[in-house]
Amino acid sequence: MFFKSYFDENLAQMSYLVGCQKTGEALVIDPARDVTPYLTTAEKEGLNITSIAETHIHADYLSGSRELASRTAAKLYLSDEGNNDWKYGFAENHNHQFLKDGEQFYVGNVKLEVIHTPGHTPESLSFLLTDEGGGSDIPMGIFTGDFVFVGDVGRPDLLEKAAGEAGTAEAGAKDMFQSLQRFKELPEYVQVWPGHGAGSACGKSLGAVPSSTVGYEKVNNWALNHDQEAPFTRELLEGQPESPNYFAMMKKLNKEGPALLKNQAVGEIEIEKVREEVQRGSAVIDTRSKEDFAQGHLPGTINIPFNKAFANWAGWLISYDQDIIIISDESHVDDIQQALQSIGLDQLTGYVRKEAVAQKEDLEAYVSITADQLNEKFKDHEDYIIIDVRTQSEWDKEHMEDAIHVMVGTLPDRLDEIPEGKTPIVHCQSGVRSAIATSVLQANGYKDVLNLEGGFSAWKEYGGKTA
Repeated sequence: MFFKSYFDENLAQMSYLVGCQKTGEALVIDPARDVTPYLTTAEKEGLNITSIAETHIHADYLSGSRELASRTAAKLYLSDEGNNDWKYGFAENHNHQFLKDGEQFYVGNVKLEVIHTPGHTPESLSFLLTDEGGGSDIPMGIFTGDFVFVGDVGRPDLLEKAAGEAGTAEAGAKDMFQSLQRFKELPEYVQVWPGHGAGSACGKSLGAVPSSTVGYEKVNNWALNHDQEAPFTRELLEGQPESPNYFAMMKKLNKEGPALLKNQAVGEIEIEKVREEVQRGSAVIDTRSKEDFAQGHLPGTINIPFNKAFANWAGWLISYDQDIIIISDESHVDDIQQALQSIGLDQLTGYVRKEAVAQKEDLEAYVSITADQLNEKFKDHEDYIIIDVRTQSEWDKEHMEDAIHVMVGTLPDRLDEIPEGKTPIVHCQSGVRSAIATSVLQANGYKDVLNLEGGFSAWKEYGGKTA
């Protein structure tokens, strides 16, 4: 048997390719939208991708299942569990098989047993793998999707928060408890191959180790140490992170079927056209560092530095009906386009070279202040308002006196909560997210925004008062 895992560090997403070397057939589980790595591996190893399986309808990235099926004619294996609201609408256009609990399918001589594991979503499946071609009659591992992670389990609140299905969070938590009882019955040696690692918003405390075993998780995973449903449900629902805006769109697109990629080259546009693009409603994303952006940027642009968090913040802040222009190093344009496409933001229409911005003279800027400056000059001044853009859990744990809380991802929709006539002083925990928030405020007309250097951590180190 051939086995390979793939990790998308931008989305903390895991996918897998399993091949039967005796028959040359291969299966891809939970493919990302960029299917090139799977095709490259298959060609290198002399395999033919004949099967594609999904553990559930994903909320945090755009699935590559339709893309890969269109390019390989592979058969789709999709869940037929859950209610009728969450069935795969695009399946009828491809060779497919709907799966229910207890069924099985083969890829060459590799057997996959289907286990219905609701909790994260009603239709969630896990796949228990046995390498019969290698002479084994006992399972080797289980692909858990967003059911069991290393050190955590999938959050059950996304249908309620992202898809608007009221009352499903608690029901999902109860389903998760029952699914975990079945998981505990698996042999302890069975390897666990999850759908995400640390950094994903599909759980609250995912481990950074890429795989585990049933036995290890039974000892070390908090969720598997509960033997009563009620306290488990309370702990699972408590402290879940905010659901990014784009999750609702991912659910919709992955259910109906993502558009096939066209991969058209992104052309360069003149910097003089940026103002016109801003005025007509395009999102202009400056991907330079926060330091470069603070020193000088084009009016109306927002700053999302191109790093591992880029796709997440783009999903929070960009609408799916907006054209997108990026300001970037020319060598990064293709990678940025791929990151945007990974969450379905396909409307990238052009880029501006970052060097062109540095040569402009009529640029905006913003000022960062230190914790001692905040305390001495601004904190109690009636002309200023402190805005904490951290998460709800960070705010609940501790925050500055007299601050207001507007999580950065929700800022564009909550501008009316910022008092008129006051200069915003923005902070997060360390200064990274507040830089993004400062750019959003400036793009929306708050030109005299101040950014707290070092964020709440610097304020605490300074000895500032908290509530």
